[in-house]
Amino acid sequence: MIATLKAFGDRVLGRGDAAITVPIFDGALKPNQLLAGAETVGQFEDANDIATDGKTLLVVDGGRILSMGDGGSTEIARFDRSVTALCALPRGGIAIALAGEEVRIVGGPEDGRRWVDAGGAPFHAANAICCASDGGLAVTDGSRRYEWAHWTHDLMDRGWSGRVVFLDPRTGAARVGVAGLEYAFGACASGADTLVSESWRHRLLAIGPGDQRRVVLDRLPVYPSRIVAAAGGGFWLTAFAARTQLVEFVLRENAFRRRMMKEIAPEHWIAPRLRSGESFLEPMQGAHLRTMGVLKPWAPPRSYGLVIRLSPQGTPLYSLHSRVDGVNHGIVAAAEFAGFLYLLAKGPGRLLRLALAGIEQELAA
Repeated sequence: MIATLKAFGDRVLGRGDAAITVPIFDGALKPNQLLAGAETVGQFEDANDIATDGKTLLVVDGGRILSMGDGGSTEIARFDRSVTALCALPRGGIAIALAGEEVRIVGGPEDGRRWVDAGGAPFHAANAICCASDGGLAVTDGSRRYEWAHWTHDLMDRGWSGRVVFLDPRTGAARVGVAGLEYAFGACASGADTLVSESWRHRLLAIGPGDQRRVVLDRLPVYPSRIVAAAGGGFWLTAFAARTQLVEFVLRENAFRRRMMKEIAPEHWIAPRLRSGESFLEPMQGAHLRTMGVLKPWAPPRSYGLVIRLSPQGTPLYSLHSRVDGVNHGIVAAAEFAGFLYLLAKGPGRLLRLALAGIEQELAA
């Protein structure tokens, strides 16, 4: 009863979860242009994820999995559906998600193992896979209502049907760990815990033994996505879009939001995008306009590029940005390999590369 009354009071007064304020980029999230100046080492039409097995860098491009080398890319596998998640397995082989509806192991001791459901409910938007600390797999299933490509629909519909599923490659068992998440998108083992990104709540959770959850990082000014371990300890947390007050306002105006979804094409909704600035039909978002032909880097973003370096405890240490006037937006995946940090900017379809040794030096300069 008390929680219900508090929620009602928040809606009336515009505070708490009903507030439209957005945290600013400050401290460890202070903007820079490091991602804007990153080297582009690959261009893809439908890049979805990247991973490394320590020997090569793997890139998903639609239904293909490519191995990247100095001489270019080599196709190592092809499927009849889009690969929506990728994970290199320590005992050999890879785990993939196909069209968000099936998780399959290719190669290695468990070659051919597959899952299409967990807890009696089919996979619908599987978007990230990681190796769990117990030797199994942790899979984030973003939404049970909308398919993986329609994440904007889930946001605008105030979706809360995401879940984390734990799979055992040896026995084929599948168990739902935590359900009712507001778009689960990204998982990474952290000791006995599994870190999970909850995009629409703008936070990072730790799922511990017994499926107990705790908040590691919250009130982010972005929508977090996949997370991977960093070689020196800690993690890289990617973010595929930044929050704005206008979107926060629209999310709380139910009648307007539902009419917008019904009458306007999705690409023109007042909603975050993986890339922007390509059509005059895009909704005007305050200062997100060109003034005398110039788009200011501090304008409210419709698309943005960001990756955050976290400590082992989940504290932000620093961040790398491609600001509003940049193009390396929609960062959905990261991987460390051969002394470089590789990032997938899904907006422009670019594979980016930054030398790890030079990142902190440049930030300190």
